[in-house]
Amino acid sequence: VQIEESGGALVQPGGSLRLSCAASGFTFSVEEMNWFRRAPGREREWVANIYFSGRYVVYADSVKGRFIISRDNAKNMMYLQMNNLKLEDTGVYYCQVAKDSVYWGQGTQVTVSS
Repeated sequence: VQIEESGGALVQPGGSLRLSCAASGFTFSVEEMNWFRRAPGREREWVANIYFSGRYVVYADSVKGRFIISRDNAKNMMYLQMNNLKLEDTGVYYCQVAKDSVYWGQGTQVTVSS
């Protein structure tokens, strides 16, 4: 199993960013996928979940209405569109799949700063 995030960057408050997660080594289209993040000095927290088909999605209250999780099963890709970014969204964002074991990517850094 390989998971690789990309798309992190430095962005101003109120800005937008799109993260990508490339997955391989497993049948992507049958697995639920998650985004997590770890803010500086804090524990890793769950951000969003997407059903294997993409039909159902769930968000943490802190990002609801601002972030959109999506996936493209034909490309083995998952995305996180982040809008109206806030300072507290700063952190390392991780892609995760939990199947026979829990697998994580290496993370991508998102910094929201003016």
